[in-house]
Amino acid sequence: MQRSMANETQKVGTIHFPFPFTPYSIQEDFMAELYRVLEAGKIGIFESPTGTGKSLSLICGALSWLRDFEQKKREEEARLLETGTGPLHDEKDESLCLSSSCEGAAATPRPAGEPAWVTQFVQKKEERDLVDRLKAEQARRKQREERLQQLQHRARFKYAAKRLRQEEEETEHLLRLSREMLETGPGAERPEQLESGEEELVLAEYESDEEKKAASGVDEDEDDLEEEHVTKIYYCSRTHSQLAQFVHEVKKSPFGKDVRLVSLGSRQNLCVNEDVKSLGSVQLINDRCVDMQRSRPEEKKGAEEEKPKRRRQEKQAACPFYNHEQMGLLRDEALAEVKDIEQLLALGKEARACPYYGSRLAIPAAQLVVLPYQMLLHAATRQAAGIRLQEQVVIIDEAHNLIDTITGMHSVEVSGSQLCQAHSQLLQYMERYGKRLKAKNLMYLKQILYLLEKFVAVLGGNIKQNPNTQSLSQTGTELKTINDFLFQSQIDNINLFKVQRYCEKSMISRKLFGFTERYGAVLSSREQPKLAGFQQFLQSLQPRTTEAPAAPADESQASAPRPASPLMHIEGFLAALTTANQDGRVILSRQGSLSQSTLKFLLLNPAVHFAQVVKECRAVVIAGGTMQPVSDFRQQLLACAGVEAERVVEFSCGHVIPPGNILPLVICSGISNQPLEFTFQKRELPQMMDEAGRILCNLCSVVPGGVVCFFASYEYLRQVHAHWEKGGLLGRLAARKKIFQEPKSAHQVEQVLLAYSRCIQACGQERGGVTGALLLSVVGGKMSEGINFSDNLGRSPELQEKMAYLDQTLPRAPGQAPPGKNLVENLCMKAVNQSIGRAIRHQKDFASIVLLDQRYARPPVLAKLPAWIRARVEVKATFGPAIAAVQKFHREKSASS
Repeated sequence: MQRSMANETQKVGTIHFPFPFTPYSIQEDFMAELYRVLEAGKIGIFESPTGTGKSLSLICGALSWLRDFEQKKREEEARLLETGTGPLHDEKDESLCLSSSCEGAAATPRPAGEPAWVTQFVQKKEERDLVDRLKAEQARRKQREERLQQLQHRARFKYAAKRLRQEEEETEHLLRLSREMLETGPGAERPEQLESGEEELVLAEYESDEEKKAASGVDEDEDDLEEEHVTKIYYCSRTHSQLAQFVHEVKKSPFGKDVRLVSLGSRQNLCVNEDVKSLGSVQLINDRCVDMQRSRPEEKKGAEEEKPKRRRQEKQAACPFYNHEQMGLLRDEALAEVKDIEQLLALGKEARACPYYGSRLAIPAAQLVVLPYQMLLHAATRQAAGIRLQEQVVIIDEAHNLIDTITGMHSVEVSGSQLCQAHSQLLQYMERYGKRLKAKNLMYLKQILYLLEKFVAVLGGNIKQNPNTQSLSQTGTELKTINDFLFQSQIDNINLFKVQRYCEKSMISRKLFGFTERYGAVLSSREQPKLAGFQQFLQSLQPRTTEAPAAPADESQASAPRPASPLMHIEGFLAALTTANQDGRVILSRQGSLSQSTLKFLLLNPAVHFAQVVKECRAVVIAGGTMQPVSDFRQQLLACAGVEAERVVEFSCGHVIPPGNILPLVICSGISNQPLEFTFQKRELPQMMDEAGRILCNLCSVVPGGVVCFFASYEYLRQVHAHWEKGGLLGRLAARKKIFQEPKSAHQVEQVLLAYSRCIQACGQERGGVTGALLLSVVGGKMSEGINFSDNLGRSPELQEKMAYLDQTLPRAPGQAPPGKNLVENLCMKAVNQSIGRAIRHQKDFASIVLLDQRYARPPVLAKLPAWIRARVEVKATFGPAIAAVQKFHREKSASS
């Protein structure tokens, strides 16, 4: 199909979809269905294979809906403002709730039997209030549009930012001078003397939330200073590179000039303060950033006198990039023109404005927010970023691993070594600063020490002995419910919610990290007499990158960032233990020595964290190149999150390639008529590995160019490779194709793929024995971008428990396998489908796909293949007709290409 590059507007039904060229018919279908899902407030599962222009379909379909939604909203606003009255909702179209500012503006149900004049009065007042809100919102919108228009026409940003920066530096200089005068003047009171810089390591007086509310009677709320959140689309994907590619597609689209887009990222990706960024660890960067913004006692008074209520935080910030005026300018610049993360970073460095906080300021006014889906799916991160999902649209792209991502984000493992390190560090911290700490701090620190001691004890260890040399009498794996684990550990009497809140508010792990950075492995020799005798062994517990200094370590001289404090990691485990008992399990893994033994929290119900997203959002779209089998999404995510089946819409489009460009075959038996069934029990049999090798040799003889062979796991690939090498099969394969193996390390993948590709190109230009390359890969590994199974799939305690949980929770459909067994089959098929998806990349591509296992011929398994593959599958009972079909297919395709 010829496709012109000029922007075109496609009309599908009554909807106009601007598109950069003539779309494929499947793209038109995709956009029309997406529009219907967003308009009706549904949950959509969209499958569009690689090479079919999914990103552009998402962009043009979703932004066309947003364009029409905003137009309807403006028309309704104009009507209400013109008449000053009118219904607050169009009964025929619930989508006309004017914006998030309408929440609570709908007519309140009146008590039965209330006099008519009272009802009428209340309705009139609600209408007048709504009109007032609309006028205020219009004024804000007009002001914003004028501001952005100015930016688009004038290059004032850098000059304004520079001027503001100079003024800020002068003000800061004057404040510093005045503070120094006060500190050195007569009557200045000095606290107990500590070494230079050590004050920040001491915990501030702690008050619980309840105590603060009781003392103040009101909550500080500065929401009135924030801009209203317009209806917007949150677009999420898995990696920053995928997000950057999406932003690039938006720029090229017909909406690229007008849409207000902001890219969000983590502090690790967006921080421009080199001192903070050099810490390396995500958690250390986060904690240092927050710590730098906390008010300092000597700054508080001056800041309060200058601005007692508004924006005190900016004046107290120690980070030079956290400047509200300059971040406001950065926000406007980000909204005025589409920018990706790299451009935001460059802008922040130039203006000395923080891109992390500047981009967050842009969220309310943005129409399209682009972010990693971990940021949206984790409630605390979402809240910290200022993301509000109420009545908004969420699109989750590359969502084939969504369930595993949510599970992984909320599962956490801690080792005996980490528990002992955290305990020793905290004990030393208390020895040093105990006399300076208030009773509330000491109480919580003792509770944390108690928890760490009990966690070590439940593994069978002793907190007072070196974990590296402690042998455990009992080994193996034990699985517990959360409640049983709490009872067995003897910590069921401790309120973990309060401990978790204390850790978060007091930033104890950050203080502890600063303390251990300062003093290295152990305290300096002059402190040793104060310590208990057993702490002599603690040197062996700490990471010893350098000898322990008595003086503060110079961070700038460190060759590599130190690892994060183990307590930071343990805090995640404590938070996980507050999960509802039925939704998680704790796995105790005893490995002989205490240091290698672990406690792992396993989340069984990812829906508990997804429920809030689908509950708050207007519509949610889960999209990917390969989404089959979708039953996992329907059951484990949506049904368990309380979504009604009728709210879920499935859409799967075909591929843009001609049907004759793929040849999917299922081969049921091998060359020697050996039935092909690579089950866990049979796949390591010598005859099975030999049969697979002989089949691969034959395929490599008739398939030109490249062949990719996927194995069940890295371990199985290693076993088969060793068997083939021993029996001479590997040599026969190497005579036909140069052999490459998928690396386990992610950073080596590009290098291997490049060498594989170059080999194929070189063989195509030469005449010789080697006709191309063979890549030995892993289902669900780095090449197929899927889930990497454990080698004992079906035998790990995690999977066994997940199967049992689904069997107890989900109803068994008539004629179907139990939900647990279905889970394993779906896991396998998802990874297989991801692998198949690597074979076809664009419209003119062609490939043969050979499935070596008779189980693929069964209808329930075939039904889990993507529709565009399933329609073309040929089942071959024996090998002869299969190899003949492959030879014919490639001969014809090679002749026509």
